[in-house]
Amino acid sequence: MKTIRIAIDGPSGAGKSTLAKRIARELGIIYLDTGAMYRAVALKAIRLGIDTRDRENVSRLMDDIDISVEYHDGTQRIYLDGEDVSSAIRTNEVSMGASNVSAFPEVRAKLVALQQEIARNNPVVMDGRDIGTKVLPDAGLKIFLTASVEERARRRFLELKEKGLLDKTFDELVAEIEERDRNDSTREHSPLKKAEDAVEIDSTGKSIDELVAMIMDMVRKRF
Repeated sequence: MKTIRIAIDGPSGAGKSTLAKRIARELGIIYLDTGAMYRAVALKAIRLGIDTRDRENVSRLMDDIDISVEYHDGTQRIYLDGEDVSSAIRTNEVSMGASNVSAFPEVRAKLVALQQEIARNNPVVMDGRDIGTKVLPDAGLKIFLTASVEERARRRFLELKEKGLLDKTFDELVAEIEERDRNDSTREHSPLKKAEDAVEIDSTGKSIDELVAMIMDMVRKRF
């Protein structure tokens, strides 16, 4: 079981986290939401009044920031400087800020090292933008999960509405997702990119149960 390393990459809103959590639960191993770590960096910058596009000042934060991951009853919790920020990092402002700070090599260097350390010590399902290409290039199974922009905006709309955090129209969410796609795909360092040996899956119109069944079949064949 310790040899299991599963990387799930793809654009924002494709369903990576939901799928990765289910796969990890099915296998009884750790799920690591790498995006939550970048959100924590963005949250600290926002709280300090730092523009998340300001590389110099955001990078300085990495010298004095403590981000840790803990698991309570199988659920991942993200701590920022000792504070549980698992809920605070789920706003639209933090989401866009995470896309900005994740472009900075100083931020990525620190967080990738932490992610790799966790994977060295545990069988893991990890999702993000560059897991298969950068963080876990030797993962035994790599998935590149996609979905149409409209489908991703619809999911985000429903998620925010359910949590009582909806502060955007559907069209505004579409525009934000398109902007984030551009940011993630064109950034200089570790851009969103499908690994050469990744299996691409379009989740548009597919239920989570269908996707889990597909990937569990791959897991049985690979491991």
